[in-house]
Amino acid sequence: MFVDQVKIYVKGGDGGNGMVAFRREKYVPKGGPAGGDGGKGADVVFEVEEGLRTLMDFRYQRHFKAPRGEHGMSKNQHGKNAKDMIVKVPPGTVVTDAETNEVIADLTEHGQRAVIAKGGRGGRGNSRFATPANPAPELSEHGEPGHERDVVLELKLLADVGLVGFPSVGKSTLLSVVSAARPKIAEYHFTTIAPNLGMVETEDGRSFVMADLPGLIEGAHSGVGLGHQFLRHIERTRVIVHVIDMAATEGREPYEDYVTINNELKEYNLRLTERPQIIVANKMDMPEAQENLEKFKEQLQEEYPIFPISAITRQGLRDLLFAIADKIESTPEFPLVHEEEDDTVNRVLYKHEAEQNEFVITRDPDGAYVVSGDAIERLFKMTDFSRDESIRRFARQLRGMGVDDALRERGAKNGDTVRLLEYEFEFLD
Repeated sequence: MFVDQVKIYVKGGDGGNGMVAFRREKYVPKGGPAGGDGGKGADVVFEVEEGLRTLMDFRYQRHFKAPRGEHGMSKNQHGKNAKDMIVKVPPGTVVTDAETNEVIADLTEHGQRAVIAKGGRGGRGNSRFATPANPAPELSEHGEPGHERDVVLELKLLADVGLVGFPSVGKSTLLSVVSAARPKIAEYHFTTIAPNLGMVETEDGRSFVMADLPGLIEGAHSGVGLGHQFLRHIERTRVIVHVIDMAATEGREPYEDYVTINNELKEYNLRLTERPQIIVANKMDMPEAQENLEKFKEQLQEEYPIFPISAITRQGLRDLLFAIADKIESTPEFPLVHEEEDDTVNRVLYKHEAEQNEFVITRDPDGAYVVSGDAIERLFKMTDFSRDESIRRFARQLRGMGVDDALRERGAKNGDTVRLLEYEFEFLD
């Protein structure tokens, strides 16, 4: 089964907790704090593996949770950083954030890596909090939670040449005779239900990858037939080879077929029309094919080269393969441009982390105040509530962020309930 789109959940490892410890050794007076820091949580890293051809593995494992960092120890020993979680993906995988639709990574080359979810930093041990005013703090931090998100993986095959055309025009037959690929071939529509890749070598030793894509039909861009699922694979191809049944064995008009398919490519993505096209007039061994070809040439307005061939008898294949190889050599790779990107000449990309709101205050139906926000929730998760000193520090941090003042402005009174995540506090003015 060919899988080319899947949604998965990834979570970076949490940081290890810092430790509260004190040095107690003979002959060492006033030993002082000796709690080590926690280790960093592991990142979730996607790496391209050349041998993979499909996202099938992600059908069975959709959750990827990286290990957490080791906790800090006494004698100022820091916890070990966790080893990154490496997830193998096939070349041509585009990783998109499911919530924002922002492209996180476009992975094309063997060994290429991208960090998809970062691990959290380790919490600090009590050695870090020692000050002249408080030389023996009973204060440490929990590890920072790892970054978590849902991502969509989309596979866009890395082929130099994409074969397009209506069902049953002979695309699979053509691929089978010019390469070692063995696609299923039969006399019914949509025999090909998954893209097939084949390595083609010309007589002069040049080689390229050809993809036979399932048949397009009118309306494919909007989801009719099978084609729309596989239009994304044409996006990466450098040359489009348009196969047309010149014998009109299905009773359709060859020129109308040509116009229909080109409209589908244009409707799906305007940039596909920039690709160089080679027109293959297939089934030339059949009666009426020559007549139809002359008529087709008269109707064709574009200056595309036309190659009459017969995939069955192998007539005309040698010249066609030379022409495709020449066209690939003279065509640069097309970068994958996403609709929201601006096509200005000098484009500078400034990467920044998602803007994090410190806190937001809302009300529950029972009148309780609910405090939420990325920064405040991270702070809460990193606080050790088993120690009074940590609780006092958390209260000071809230005050410093302006939470107390914001609650007063919203009308909070002494004794009112304040909720943060699943915990409740009492507001003290």
